[in-house]
Order: sequence, then C-alpha cells, then structure tokens
Amino acid sequence: MYAVIQTGGKQYRVAPGETLRIETLAAEAGQVIELDRVLMIASEEGNRVGRPFIEGGKVTATVTAHGRHPKIRIIKFRRRKHHMKQMGHRQNYTEIRIDGISG
Repeated sequence: MYAVIQTGGKQYRVAPGETLRIETLAAEAGQVIELDRVLMIASEEGNRVGRPFIEGGKVTATVTAHGRHPKIRIIKFRRRKHHMKQMGHRQNYTEIRIDGISG
C-alpha cells in the first residue's frame, strides 16, 4: 500500500514505515501529524484517485527531526570583465516517518 501526498508545494509517494524529508512544518520532534492532502491511494483492492484530493483520506506521520540540507553554491561569473559573485543557500527541512494511510 502506498499513497501520493502533497505538502510544501511538492508531491511525494509514501508508504508506511518510510522516512522522508519535506519542507519545514511547525511541529515539534516526536509530535504526530496528519497530512490530509492525499492525491492517490493504491492498495490491494485497487487505486483511488482524488479530484484533486481524496475525501476523508489522510496520512499519519511522526516528526523525527528538523535540519538543514547541504549548502548549494551559486556563482555568477562574467568572463573577461573582472566580475564574479558568489552566494550560498541551505534549505530547511522536517524529517517525518510515515505511520499509516487511511481513506
């Protein structure tokens, strides 16, 4: 059994027991959250696809940690012009463990 959920403007394929990193959520580590924007649920009985979301569908997950991704380097460079600009970016994330899928 697996589901496709939407959170943080992105879509993820999740299954019970998986751990994944999503955009930052306002939840403490160890807190149980419910993700109700379920786009699709696939099980042994068949597939259910929402329009756009499944009515009553939800995925329960536990927040395991918060952190930051590795740094991404951004370099703007103009050849022969003595011009170079460097920047860096680290995106925050929330790591969750999927506990169950219902709907």
